Amino acid sequence: MLTREVYTLFAARMLRMFAYGFLSIILVLYLAEIGLSEIRIGLLLTLTLLGDTMISLFMTTTADRIGRRRMLVAGACLMLFAGTLFVLTRNFYLLVITAVIGVISPSGYEVGPFLSIEQAALSQLISDRQRTHFFAWYNLAGAWATALGTFTGGLLAQGLQHFDLSAFQSYRVIMLCYAIAGGMLAFLFTRLSSTIEASGANASLRSSGIAANLFGLHQSRRVVFKLASMFTVDAFAGGFIVQSVVAYWFHLRFGVEPALLGTIFMAANILAGLSALAAARVASRIGLINTMVFTHLPSNILLIFIPLMPTLPLAIALLLLRFCISQMDVPTRQSYTMAVVSPDERSAAAGITGIARTVGAALSPMLAVPMLANTAFLGFPFFIAGGLKIIYDLTLWYNFRTLKPPEER
Repeated sequence: MLTREVYTLFAARMLRMFAYGFLSIILVLYLAEIGLSEIRIGLLLTLTLLGDTMISLFMTTTADRIGRRRMLVAGACLMLFAGTLFVLTRNFYLLVITAVIGVISPSGYEVGPFLSIEQAALSQLISDRQRTHFFAWYNLAGAWATALGTFTGGLLAQGLQHFDLSAFQSYRVIMLCYAIAGGMLAFLFTRLSSTIEASGANASLRSSGIAANLFGLHQSRRVVFKLASMFTVDAFAGGFIVQSVVAYWFHLRFGVEPALLGTIFMAANILAGLSALAAARVASRIGLINTMVFTHLPSNILLIFIPLMPTLPLAIALLLLRFCISQMDVPTRQSYTMAVVSPDERSAAAGITGIARTVGAALSPMLAVPMLANTAFLGFPFFIAGGLKIIYDLTLWYNFRTLKPPEER
């Protein structure tokens, strides 16, 4: 029997991912429209992700002590703050401050403390055997919400421009909607009950100091830091191809307008959601680690070939084909991380591995966006991302193929 908290967490995930997708299509276009150079845009995206990392590190490693619900509400308020300030100013330095303090997703994917805390809460509300299945549906809900957000954001921007608003004004409306979504998210989190908080047994561990040794970790520390180091490489590679960068690449390479960009990424995120759902079935047969690696490898090979396509339809086709399998590692990775650590370390483990991914992803946009300013280097973000991700896949399988989650032992 699913509790009200499970439904609320799913609803929060969908609202948040809709807002992230809604914004990601126009974010780089908006920054270019207000006169920022490619170098400054790349720097701002990097600082956005680094700021999210610092905020998330504190929130996720203290959530089990201070309160998961409180941290979720605080994160939503930072999302509201960031969207509001981006609407109110064109000043680069104020935007930098806002990017560091607030919560904004340039990728269309998760940023901030939300995912890690929600994973810990869901793992507490459901059984081990249900975990991967629920995480798959959780990711499907998020992917489809992102898909709808990208489509709606692109369509709205194009529609507003059709009714004689400037590009800047249309993008500004979308930024305002993003801020409103942050306020709605904060309200949703206030509806959660204390059942999502760390259990009494875990609380006694924390009060005795056992669970607070280092970032909330004790016996799982070695496994978590090893996973985190590998996830950093994967995310660094992924940072070269965040959704806003790929959207900008399609705009530069083929002259694609916002409405079509929204449609392309709506389809991509729908397929990503379906692939995440299929991951639970595959994992039940071949295991979580094998699913993570053996579905990720071919998707990275496809990634390398996208910029080599001579026409827009071929580039779109290859992108969509990649999304059919590229996200199958997401629910399996999340489920595996929750499975191989102690219950009282789940918020911290999810937070640290999530932060490691954010740090990795934060560094690469600063390198990727300037490449797009030179036609000779347009394909380089795809080549670098694909190559590094293949190295990550092989290293992950070699190091963790023998460490099984409870349901596979």
